[in-house]
Amino acid sequence: MALGFLFAAIAFSQDIKIQVDATDAPRKIFHAHLTIPAKAGPMTLLYPEWIPGEHGPTGPIADVVGLRITAGGQAVAWSRDPVNMFAFHINVPSGASSVEAVFDLISPPDTSGFSSGASATTELAVLNWNQFLLYPEGTPSDQLQYQASLTVPQSWRYGTALPIARESGNVVEFQPSSLTTLIDSPLSTGKHYRTIELGRDGSIAHYLHLAGDSDRAVDITPEQIEHYKNLVAEAGKLFGSRHYRSYHFLYTLSDHVASFGLEHHESSDDRVGERGLTDETAAKVNADLLPHEFVHSWNGKYRRPAGLATPDYSEPMKGDLLWVYEGLTQYLGEVLTPRSGLSTPGEFRERIAMIAAALDRKAGRKWRPLEDTATAAQLLYAARTDYSEYRRGVDYYDEGTLIWLDADVTIRRLSGGKKSLNDFCKLFHGGPGGAPALKMYNFDDVVAGLNSVQAHDWAGFLKARVQAVAPRAPFGGFENGGWKLVFNGTRSDLWRAYEDERKDADLMYSIGLVVKEDGTVPDVAYDGPAKQAGVAPDSKIVAVDNRQFTTGVLRDAVARTAHDPHGLDLLIKSGEYYSVHHVDYQGGEMYPHLVRDESKADVLSEIIRPLAK
Repeated sequence: MALGFLFAAIAFSQDIKIQVDATDAPRKIFHAHLTIPAKAGPMTLLYPEWIPGEHGPTGPIADVVGLRITAGGQAVAWSRDPVNMFAFHINVPSGASSVEAVFDLISPPDTSGFSSGASATTELAVLNWNQFLLYPEGTPSDQLQYQASLTVPQSWRYGTALPIARESGNVVEFQPSSLTTLIDSPLSTGKHYRTIELGRDGSIAHYLHLAGDSDRAVDITPEQIEHYKNLVAEAGKLFGSRHYRSYHFLYTLSDHVASFGLEHHESSDDRVGERGLTDETAAKVNADLLPHEFVHSWNGKYRRPAGLATPDYSEPMKGDLLWVYEGLTQYLGEVLTPRSGLSTPGEFRERIAMIAAALDRKAGRKWRPLEDTATAAQLLYAARTDYSEYRRGVDYYDEGTLIWLDADVTIRRLSGGKKSLNDFCKLFHGGPGGAPALKMYNFDDVVAGLNSVQAHDWAGFLKARVQAVAPRAPFGGFENGGWKLVFNGTRSDLWRAYEDERKDADLMYSIGLVVKEDGTVPDVAYDGPAKQAGVAPDSKIVAVDNRQFTTGVLRDAVARTAHDPHGLDLLIKSGEYYSVHHVDYQGGEMYPHLVRDESKADVLSEIIRPLAK
């Protein structure tokens, strides 16, 4: 094995050259040209399959078209591996010292999914280098050097963490980097583009790059800029060091690209709707996106579970510790959001209430432990929404918030307020800082890190919450932190914002269903009144109590059940058939909230207190 890698390192001691032409991005197609050092004989070229941060085999191989391989100007035949669809076999002719590979990548119109979803409009594009390259089999990605260049549409500006060698017109040449760094360094570009410096920590600069489908989309306010500057400062205080040379938030604002956040060591690929900054409702819903992805620079990129630290992009990843990788990141992102001023303390508590309520009622808790939602992440990201409570989804995000809140409150209680999870973050994610580095961990390392901050049975604490089937969600964090979960008929502003963003009415805690504005029911509670009445997912509500459906009419009918024992009747269209279903429910509208428990200290307010002031 070691000898084989030695030969591979010798064979690929020269840089692989990659040229990407993005001038056709407005027409949703990109052109790639690679020059790959080679020697005569059999050779296998791989297209990246397992994409870091996406936790699955999501490389968009189906969108690779027009592949041609040559050597010395002569065509070289290629064949796809019959088992590994991401592998191409060739025979390099005698005397050739390199092969040329050209292909096009089609950017799809589908706005669902991760980076394999829509990434270009007429006004902007987001490039992830893994989509435009091949790499030789047998050499770890850290040992492969790439020399990249990019041609962007005329007059478009761009942002990236990848160090630049030179610019000429609309052509950008980058400094040589490892394949690992190249794939970890996306780029955004566009016609409506702004770059804002968010502050420096010594020589380390931080930038916010805004790419929008209009000038209005990137019209960020001075107050918002100040909050993002606070985020940079608060994260520095939390972790005590920075493991990057500079950091770049690539914030894309478009209704026509995939909407998500994807972490990288020195940047993040963050995408929301076109009004994500300018609309108060959208800004409220998206407030924790950049904090979450920023935390990943420390938790996920610098510190990473061993099962997710693979040598290249063909080896499957093991996600059993995603409740740390994503769950701890989710919690810290939730905390940094109010610390930075991106949300209010009240909104933080409403988020915790929404998370706790949703997790606690899941029927899937009775058969599926949290750890399995992490192990099966590659399946669950693409799972449907019907009967989601029975299936369980990627719950390690939000349940991770509750578990790590519980750990934080426990440390504070056991130490008499002298220690907190902030100390764990500095210990576990700190260190000397500087250029990107990778430090792997396993379950025992997490336990040891917690014990070094505060002695406790952390192994038992975590296993009970992660590995065991737990019919109830872990409420210990907020309950021991001075708050309790209640339900009443009032929708919080945050709840309304989420409904407005999704264009639905979430009545899961009353009649047990979610309904879109057109009456479509994407999901029902597995043990809720609507299901018991015979309402199934993917049906459509046509009328409520003999009146034509609107979300307002349905809400009014549900509200009346607080003082009318009749319940309500729903006229349902399922396929080609209509039927009336009587929902036997009394209680009115119900929505979750946290309220103070005056018998205990208010630890939650202490947790979200800014550190940098």
